[in-house]
Amino acid sequence: MASLVHMRTVVLGPPPPEIEALIARRRRLGLDKYDEVWSGEYHMLPMAHSSHGWLQMHVAMLIEPMAVAAGLVIIGPFNLGSPDDFRVPDFGLHRQRPHAVWVPTAAIVGEIESPDDETWEKLPFYASHRVDEVLVVSAERRSATWLLRDGDHYVESEASGLLGAESARLTETIDWPDPPA
Repeated sequence: MASLVHMRTVVLGPPPPEIEALIARRRRLGLDKYDEVWSGEYHMLPMAHSSHGWLQMHVAMLIEPMAVAAGLVIIGPFNLGSPDDFRVPDFGLHRQRPHAVWVPTAAIVGEIESPDDETWEKLPFYASHRVDEVLVVSAERRSATWLLRDGDHYVESEASGLLGAESARLTETIDWPDPPA
């Protein structure tokens, strides 16, 4: 029998009371901070490994001086979209400090890849919400990749168009965590 640890679960139709109770319990306990809703589908995300959080903060601190110089404001995880369709990037850079639960767009979003996450599947959503750039950081590959929006999709770039930060230089600068045990 397959392990349930890495198995995707899909429940078709209206959520049964057990699922509603699970979601309510996660909210009560504060376990839903990274849960997302994709066009009405609830994506339940477990808290990532502690090295993910460390890398998230480390990368944000590395790019913050460039963000300030470019007139951008950096914030941690936030709800990008609307209550029935949103994603939660690991951090975002904005043209002005957002004051909302549901933020419609960002100049740049940062995603730290984790095993079994949906980082790359989020790109069409980000493009549809006019996010100019996406920074994808992969501890497994030890890489930082800048993606620039080109209409309704992203193209890989050697550097951020807004910050001037080069992928290669950022990759060299990151103090990569040891792989999770």
